[in-house]
Amino acid sequence: MNVAVRYYTKTGNTKRLAEAVAEAVGTEAFPISVPVSEPVDILFLGNSYYAFSIDPEVRDFVRSLDSEKVGCIVNFGSAAMLNSTWKKVKAEADKLGIRMDEREFHCKGEFKGFHKGRPNEQDLADAADFARSVIQG
Repeated sequence: MNVAVRYYTKTGNTKRLAEAVAEAVGTEAFPISVPVSEPVDILFLGNSYYAFSIDPEVRDFVRSLDSEKVGCIVNFGSAAMLNSTWKKVKAEADKLGIRMDEREFHCKGEFKGFHKGRPNEQDLADAADFARSVIQG
């Protein structure tokens, strides 16, 4: 099974989660500035809410994906206030015919004093466990 991990972060929180996910599934985490050029069965995509939506860079990244090369997207991320970006990412993936896995991982993220220390070590361990469970089916 070919797996890739890409992430977008402004605070570093999602990068930390992406690194935990990547280590758990035996690959490397890259920012979304690195295109997915190889065929992958699963693309773990880390992102968060910024100004009540996914960042335009995340939207553009999803739009750049080749539906012939990406089997499905698994969403993960952290946020201080809002939770899941799944629906926003799915709306973009649907335009390309790329399947979104129903499962996702989300935890609180530290931002401007909210949720200090998050994601914490338990969050990182939970993200790794989640990724392994996705790979194992």
